[in-house]
Amino acid sequence: MEALLKAGKEYVCIMHIHKKLPQSQIYKSSKDFIGKITQLPPLKSAVKRQLREREVYYLEILEIKDQDVLFIIGCQAGTYIRRICDDWGKVLGTNAHMKQLIRTKAGPFNDKEWYSLYELKDAYELYKQGNDKEIKKIIKPTEFAIQHLPKIYITDSAVDSICHGANLSIPGISKLESKIEKNNLVALLTLKNELIGLGSAILTSEEIMKNEKGLAVKINKVFMNPGIYPKFKKE
Repeated sequence: MEALLKAGKEYVCIMHIHKKLPQSQIYKSSKDFIGKITQLPPLKSAVKRQLREREVYYLEILEIKDQDVLFIIGCQAGTYIRRICDDWGKVLGTNAHMKQLIRTKAGPFNDKEWYSLYELKDAYELYKQGNDKEIKKIIKPTEFAIQHLPKIYITDSAVDSICHGANLSIPGISKLESKIEKNNLVALLTLKNELIGLGSAILTSEEIMKNEKGLAVKINKVFMNPGIYPKFKKE
């Protein structure tokens, strides 16, 4: 959940504009909300109410009917869509409010893979009969949920130390993805692509590549049980 909270989101929204306006004006104004934007969170929100920058990756109007605007938006985590509707109304010289909202993506999860509890129950019954095809569609491996995170791959000899709560030092790294920045949440994996845990990067990917020793990642959470990989033995 920690990894998904910080992942990008996609929503489909209906915005109601408080007066009738030319559609060309609405389409033109939508471009003002793509890219870096500054938002003041709504009065009723889970965060401190202060101006903060968020990024909107895309915003596309799907349909306009009377004073209702149906649009799809992809954005950075923590972007308030109801605030976008309110600000959009002001740009149009009137008021507007969010009428309906559906989240269609959260990181790697999307609305094409929504399953009801009834579907889960049916899949479980098939599983008990020896057919695991349907349940494998619904229940994903843990690694699926972190595919959007930058990744660092650990040598086999360092895995057990990480499983016991040790922080990751540079000598324990086999390979890593580029563009890792300090304080990034990173996923630590074995060379077989098994998730070991999550941590906060202490160094950038460039610094890790340049140095031969030093702490690289502070471990936040460990998912793999100790003992799966052999402990490193000194000669």
